[in-house]
Amino acid sequence: MEQTIPSFHHPISFFSSVSHTIYHITSLSLFQLHCHLPTHNHSKTNQILSPLFFAACLLLHLRVCWMRPLLPSFALPNPIKTPLFFSLLFHPSSAAASTLRRPTPLFLSFLPASFRPRSFSNSPPTMAIPPKLLSSSASIATTSSLGSNSVDHGLAAKLWIKFRRELHLAMYTPFLVSLASGNLKADTFRHYIAQDAHFLKAFAHAYELAEECADDDDAKLAIADLRKAVLEELKMHNSFVLVMDWGIDPAKEVIATSATVKYTDFLLATASGKVEGVKGPGKLATPFERTKIAAYTIAAMTPCMRLYAFLGKELQTLVDLKDGSHPYKKWIENYSCGSFQASAFQTEDLLDKLSVSLTGEELDIIEKLYHQGMKHEAEFFYAQPLDQPTVVPFAKDHNHDGGRLVIFSDFDLTCTVVDSSAILAEIAIVTAPKSDQPQPENQIARMSSAELRNTWGLLSTQYTEEYEQCIESVLPPEKVEFNYEALCKALEQLSDFERRANTRVIESGVLKGLYLEDIKRAGERLILQDGCSNFFQKINGNDKLNSTVHVLSYCWCGDLIRSAFSSGGLGVVSVHANELTFQESISTGEIVKKVESPMDKVEAFHHILKNYKDDSKNFTVYIGDSVGDLLCLLQADVGIVIGSSSSLRTVGSRFGVSFVPLFPGVLQRQRECIEGSCSMGKSLSGTLYTVSSWSEIHALILGW
Repeated sequence: MEQTIPSFHHPISFFSSVSHTIYHITSLSLFQLHCHLPTHNHSKTNQILSPLFFAACLLLHLRVCWMRPLLPSFALPNPIKTPLFFSLLFHPSSAAASTLRRPTPLFLSFLPASFRPRSFSNSPPTMAIPPKLLSSSASIATTSSLGSNSVDHGLAAKLWIKFRRELHLAMYTPFLVSLASGNLKADTFRHYIAQDAHFLKAFAHAYELAEECADDDDAKLAIADLRKAVLEELKMHNSFVLVMDWGIDPAKEVIATSATVKYTDFLLATASGKVEGVKGPGKLATPFERTKIAAYTIAAMTPCMRLYAFLGKELQTLVDLKDGSHPYKKWIENYSCGSFQASAFQTEDLLDKLSVSLTGEELDIIEKLYHQGMKHEAEFFYAQPLDQPTVVPFAKDHNHDGGRLVIFSDFDLTCTVVDSSAILAEIAIVTAPKSDQPQPENQIARMSSAELRNTWGLLSTQYTEEYEQCIESVLPPEKVEFNYEALCKALEQLSDFERRANTRVIESGVLKGLYLEDIKRAGERLILQDGCSNFFQKINGNDKLNSTVHVLSYCWCGDLIRSAFSSGGLGVVSVHANELTFQESISTGEIVKKVESPMDKVEAFHHILKNYKDDSKNFTVYIGDSVGDLLCLLQADVGIVIGSSSSLRTVGSRFGVSFVPLFPGVLQRQRECIEGSCSMGKSLSGTLYTVSSWSEIHALILGW
């Protein structure tokens, strides 16, 4: 196999490679010392190893912090379904532990007591902390050429990825959805174009101020080119093109709206040096200090350029412009053309170069300004006045005078980045006794950690093999037309399999002896998917919205889910899941079976809706990620698939289910809108919508 030579052209690449090497050398030294030093003298051993351990952890932390925005999102699977995952914190070789007091293992002795599991702590008992897995930001999936270049590791690219929430908020605005679908009313577009002229004037002036502050000839030239492009666009605004195409009179002065003023004032204030913690341009003593203002100004302008370039390319791929019938064809072509794309890339490149010499504190200012610019742009789109029906956002049609919005969601790997059973397995193994250690007679008998680890592995292997066989057996030989009844019959076989798998877990005894306190604390510290917490907080914090939220989950312990939602301030959520049984707050290993299969989930779905039968209108949304969610996804008015489960798509597609990316699906529904009637979907349509993140779901349902 051809070897790849690492490139150190970029400082992040260099830092990552160096830290990676030092980290592994330090870790190896730590391991060797651990093996050879006497374990009875913990004080002396800790004095030797603490600096090494600290250095290794610091380097790993720095490496993760630098690289995290560049990595794709991930989720860890159920240990029953895949080979068992153990966290880095609780290494399998040291995980065998009892609830009795004993010397703290060396690798945990450097951690604060509050971060040690109950069974490893010599201080008062604390919880067994599950793996804390961070979900990094995922880049926006797009078919555009602009999106394909987002793998660049520059500062501008990282900020674009980090603030994708605002991108989705802008994309799913009623204004942009109506424009892209081609049925935006002309008066609304004229208003938008008139407001856009104020933006262009502010941009031209901001570029002029930035050019004055830049001390590098190349930077000055680049800024001058960008300003020239803006002035050319301003000329178009004052030309006959606007009069001929859209009936806009360039001589007629239009007052800027509050959203427009908010952005232009922010932009010009930044270009004038009125940034928190920064001197004004007249007070800056050196050219380098003045260059900071140029960098800050470009940071405030870059998100607008990037957003319009992205939207231009994205709409170009989704809208048929060949026949010339689309009323806003020229607008889309203007922002998808090569010259505008080049300007967007040039702006990002300029931001990267101007930011190279900035300190960490100054880079924080850059990030804040970039984010503020993105928010102002999304808010500007939302502020455009519309007098027509739109499919988005859902919340506008479900106030207390209208119908009820009922939101259903799966939990494991839909809301979380790690399956809940992996957490329960981790707690069980970490708190289990050693094989050579006697257990108190008054406690529930438990397997040793070694036996537990082995049993989990066997259960995992068996589940994986049988699951794959089961999925293969339920598939029709060829793709068929959508047939919900046939799909139900097929998934009954999967339901039987899931029940047998749960019975094996109970009979194995792997869930015996877990403390309820540990489980609740694990739920409180559970990491949710990026944007998930914010979505549920907004749903429950919206007093005008008539909505309810229900979580349907295969999770073995509903207390874990309830703790995750209550600790995050996510409001009132009804949890429908299985429950562990407890004796004096210690699990017996038994599971109260409530939701084990696709059939159980859809039965719970219908039972919940019966409670709202008196409401005049119910609109249901189901969010899920796996085959177990398939029936509920189809029964809901709108079924949203998050994640990339291949088995879900395989089973669904073979039974005639269509998987449509959400944004194109929204545009299609908007095209079908007629006066007084505009709906996103209906139950059992056979169409499910796919999303890249929770921010898309947020934009679709709640909007700004």
